Amino acid sequence: MATALTDRGESRTVASQGPASRAISGMARAAFCLTFASAALILFSIALSQTLMALALAALLLSGERFWLPPLKAPLAAIFITTLIALAFSPDPYGGIPQIRKFYVFAILLLITSTFKTMGQARALLAVWATVATLSAFVGLAQYLERRHEAVVENANNYDFFLDDRIRGFAGHWMTFGGEQMIVLLMLGSLILFGVWRWNRMAAMILVPLLWASIVLSLTRSIFLLGVPVGMLYLLWRWNRWAVIALPLLAAAAILLAPFQVRERVVSVVRPHGDVDSNSHRAVTRLVGWKMVQAHPWFGLGPEQIKPQFNRYVPPSVPRPLPHGWYGHLHNIYLQYAAERGIPGLLAILWFVGKALLDFARALRGRLPRGAPFLLHGAIAVILAILAEGFFEYNLGDSEVLTMFLAVIGLAYACTRARGQADPSCA
Repeated sequence: MATALTDRGESRTVASQGPASRAISGMARAAFCLTFASAALILFSIALSQTLMALALAALLLSGERFWLPPLKAPLAAIFITTLIALAFSPDPYGGIPQIRKFYVFAILLLITSTFKTMGQARALLAVWATVATLSAFVGLAQYLERRHEAVVENANNYDFFLDDRIRGFAGHWMTFGGEQMIVLLMLGSLILFGVWRWNRMAAMILVPLLWASIVLSLTRSIFLLGVPVGMLYLLWRWNRWAVIALPLLAAAAILLAPFQVRERVVSVVRPHGDVDSNSHRAVTRLVGWKMVQAHPWFGLGPEQIKPQFNRYVPPSVPRPLPHGWYGHLHNIYLQYAAERGIPGLLAILWFVGKALLDFARALRGRLPRGAPFLLHGAIAVILAILAEGFFEYNLGDSEVLTMFLAVIGLAYACTRARGQADPSCA
């Protein structure tokens, strides 16, 4: 049964399979509800989200509905195989098991494409994400005000104090918070520019500035100086190329009106505040990552081997102690995958992402359900943003960000399933 996201309350079939298949079973509805809840609750709890994911898989299997995996089978297989090979050659295969368990997160892609069948369902998930992200933004703003109060009371109202403990909303870390907020913001931005639902667009216009403020106050440079601008640049370029001119002007105005620590954070890109900023720390991780890739280009060090083997690859020329920062990963998705799983492992990831980008670009030139372009443009913007900020952070290593990233890709593929079929709902 080939279906696509439609703008109606039902999913039309394009190939009849008999009377029994035309009735939506209670188990099929349960599979959708559990998938929806799993994708929505990732912003609250990884454990709860993944438990619901397992229940959704069981319900979908019992429903008799066909699983539909988008045309990413080959790159997905390459990702899994190169990871398993890297694990086999690892000096500590057991230590790399967490990366094998993370294969499970990819199930959200299969569940989304198999159970989401109307545009209303896709918009409902985005609405829940937007609601939770907004609440998280409010929590983050409260955290900022509390931190500011502490700074005044302790006579420590300076840049270092704010950088030491940043806002994180509902997330466990400010980088995870920034990644989640970025994905929701870009999807809402696409809804504003390419959506066809007036009230949804108006609500998005209200929420986007708040999400942007929370991202900026989290002081995550890779997100607010690179990821979000790259994603928005794509959206504006596809909407109206002249609108691109406004982006740097708005960004400059926002930075000038922002608190002093935000301005200092921007300046720190070229003039870091000693060891407080991560510039020197990132330089060390890049250097060490490159040494790791040179030493193990084919199979990598093995999953989860960056931290235990890091010091072995620090060149003697690097002064000790190392700059302040976290050395558990390389803060760069390209070096991380290549160092852990070898260059073939990195190429598998890039194949997966590149194939999705190509498929979405092609789909935008074809027939789509009403309103569907906002999902495709939003997915492209999210992918480009993740690729851009990935030069300075390993955000795909967070299960929360990875789950949302895959869910967005799944939603975009779901609206292209019947492309090329004689389905009037796609006209």
